[in-house]
Amino acid sequence: MTGYFSSAAVFLIEAVFGLYMLIVLLRLILQMVRADFNNPLSQFIVKVTNPPLKPLRRLIPGIAGIDMASVVLLFLLQMAKLALIALSAGMMLSMAGLAILSIAELIALVLNVYMISILAQIVLSWVSPGHNPLTSILYAINEPIMRPARKILPPMSGIDLSPILVFLGIGLLKILIVSPLFDLGRSLA
Repeated sequence: MTGYFSSAAVFLIEAVFGLYMLIVLLRLILQMVRADFNNPLSQFIVKVTNPPLKPLRRLIPGIAGIDMASVVLLFLLQMAKLALIALSAGMMLSMAGLAILSIAELIALVLNVYMISILAQIVLSWVSPGHNPLTSILYAINEPIMRPARKILPPMSGIDLSPILVFLGIGLLKILIVSPLFDLGRSLA
């Protein structure tokens, strides 16, 4: 019976923390790419993330255009999520292992956000080629990555194959950076 409660706890922790971390990460990315914050989706993200970020911004300044308060919040949320999951399984993690696993999880989250946002942009370009709030947000998020990929692999006969190049790069980053960090974090945990 305790296995069911533990599984339910892990599910709730993953869902609640994961969703909020995704929203905080999207705010960070939207700030970095200087997206239109008059967009209704951007306004929603700002309203949901303002309560913890406003006080943090007073303590943690931005560096080189990066909102370090958002980065610290993401890191703390990820550490709390992993610690709660470990506790619900009856385990304890070392701080070093927890920190490395948190970094690996956050890098994986960033890569997954870009993978999904590019796929969503591709699908929306087929089914709803007009302008809507989601399309403009996806374009703002993806264009800084897609632009260099288009220079390497320009559109051919009207078909843009640059997303394939970006997907290959994301896959390589997962193999060469995220997997070793997970291994290191697990060995230290």
